[in-house]
Amino acid sequence: MSDASGYYDKRSEFWRKHFEAGMTLEFFIKSGKSEEATLWKERADRTPELTDEQRARLEGYNRELNILVYAGTWCGDCSRQAPMLKKLAAVAGEKVRLRFVERESSKELQDELRLVGGLRVPVVVFLTEDFWEIGRFGERLLHVYRSKAAREIERGVDEGVLSPHALELEMAKWIDIFERMLLMVRLSPPLRRRHGD
Repeated sequence: MSDASGYYDKRSEFWRKHFEAGMTLEFFIKSGKSEEATLWKERADRTPELTDEQRARLEGYNRELNILVYAGTWCGDCSRQAPMLKKLAAVAGEKVRLRFVERESSKELQDELRLVGGLRVPVVVFLTEDFWEIGRFGERLLHVYRSKAAREIERGVDEGVLSPHALELEMAKWIDIFERMLLMVRLSPPLRRRHGD
């Protein structure tokens, strides 16, 4: 959909197509191997709870937000981050829809979402109700890279990725990202005109 004031995203139909082909997290996990599902359940059980302050930052925006997660059932980073994304989407409300797409399912999506030239997952793409891209975040967040750098090139401190502290830190970073995306759709001039607010 184009907007008379110059707002548009020429890739909105591309994003719509891939979002609509996506699966809920439950179906996505079932599409993998049973031993992978066991890991996903274990990671989901370790997902931190949100504080009241964190929940308040995500509630009440009353805007549609579509979230496309490009992932693999075999991916450890995906199994750690996806339960966080699901929890945040649920807190943000019923207008926030989360869909997962298997990395091998689409060559054109692979080409669009390459990072450093490679097929890395997860990549999370945030989209408006018209499937205009708001932002994308890929593969690992900064603190995970800091731990990897400490292990592999002896730069910094390895805080791990599965300790309670590391998981809380990762959740806090995703909360920041979600809040930013929710604010962007809530304050978008064409969406404010459309919804009269």
